[in-house]
Amino acid sequence: MSDSSSAIQVRTPGIWSSLREAVMGTSQDFTEGSMARAIILLAVPMVLEMSMESLFGVVDVFWVSRLGADAVATVGLTETSLTLIFVIALGLSMGATALVARRIGEKDEQSAGLVAVQAIIVGLVVSAATAIFGYFFAPNLLHIMGGSDSVVKLGSGYTRMILSGSTTIFLLFLINAVFRGAGDAAIAMRVLWIANLVNICLNPCLIFGLGPFPRLGVTGSAVGTTIGRGVGVLLQLWVLTSGRGRLAVHASQLRADFLIMWRLIRLSLNAMLQYLVQMASWIGMVRIIASFGSEATAAYTVAIKVIIFAILPSWGMSNAAATLVGQNLGAGKPSRAESSVWRTGLYNMLFLGLIGLLFIVFARPIVGLFTSDPEVTRLAVSALRLFSCGNISYSYGMVITAAFNGAGDTATPTILNLVCFWLCQIPLAWALAFHTGLGPNGVYVAVVVSDSLLAALGILLFRRGTWKQVEV
Repeated sequence: MSDSSSAIQVRTPGIWSSLREAVMGTSQDFTEGSMARAIILLAVPMVLEMSMESLFGVVDVFWVSRLGADAVATVGLTETSLTLIFVIALGLSMGATALVARRIGEKDEQSAGLVAVQAIIVGLVVSAATAIFGYFFAPNLLHIMGGSDSVVKLGSGYTRMILSGSTTIFLLFLINAVFRGAGDAAIAMRVLWIANLVNICLNPCLIFGLGPFPRLGVTGSAVGTTIGRGVGVLLQLWVLTSGRGRLAVHASQLRADFLIMWRLIRLSLNAMLQYLVQMASWIGMVRIIASFGSEATAAYTVAIKVIIFAILPSWGMSNAAATLVGQNLGAGKPSRAESSVWRTGLYNMLFLGLIGLLFIVFARPIVGLFTSDPEVTRLAVSALRLFSCGNISYSYGMVITAAFNGAGDTATPTILNLVCFWLCQIPLAWALAFHTGLGPNGVYVAVVVSDSLLAALGILLFRRGTWKQVEV
């Protein structure tokens, strides 16, 4: 018998086996083995996790809409005011993922656990300030956001509850970021499944006073959401301290380490600025679109909602790239880290390219699901088709940006965002919209151009390889 015939054959698990493992949880070492399988194992639960996070807002609006326009306005204004909280939480989460992934790649689980503790401490401190502000100034905040007297009277309790319970928002984001950095994306996903299940069950009970529950109206939605998130946080803490996941926090690690804390904050500040730049750019684009009337604004909103829903898998793949880069750099495998980015970018390009083609061909029936207004439909179809033309470049841009962040180089994507969105996108949108006769289409073209510029510059800077030497 020949050596080849007697050798033990090792089969790479098939796609369905990998998908099942992605959802159920995996012990895969992401610094070894098949790159394609690693991307699947990380990306699939990350996509489902993000879908669950967005479900909180959907559930709130679904039940609260039964209470009338003022109640819905309360939810909308409060969600808008939460934007800054989400920016801070997302920025801190990005820093936590980068640090934990690097330590896990180095096989230094002790330090990874210390990072998790520092992230929780920072989250508690920041959220305490937010909670105090929200408790005392909720009515003032609704007034500032443009709420009428009836909205302030009805909704102050809702806003106060959501902001006072912001600790659950911060910890839910931060601890899930720790899990993702450790490669435990399935645990992060399951935490949000359970948190949303609690929210879905409690919301109608507390809003309408079903069974033994008190009738709290719109405030009941905030109570249900906060309890749901709180249950998620308790589950996270149990997993962290029980050793049920890849990363375990022990009693000896429950201390402040100001050096690690400073590293986390330093990384996170640039990440927060990234989100602020994107948010400000989005506001600027909406302001330009609004100049063309409510139909143009409605069309832009419809197109953006369709795009955001469709690219959820792309965000999952981008987050997978961040984890792979961090862990492989920690393992001393920069070539594998780089390879993971190009492979993820290719998969993302294929996916978004197909989505873009479908949107271009079927734009009208897709838009028809959201509006029947002829003018809104015309403008939204144009927006969806033009946005889709930039899907190929956008697919690489989002992966490259995530890769820089995963490597701990949060400064580079911040500069890229400033250049591409503030120095390019907004001025170009204004010029094309008002000085070429393109109108709203000029704004859509500017988005495609700026996304393409972001991808091109990002690839050039990524090829230089300086991100491989970043110490975190």
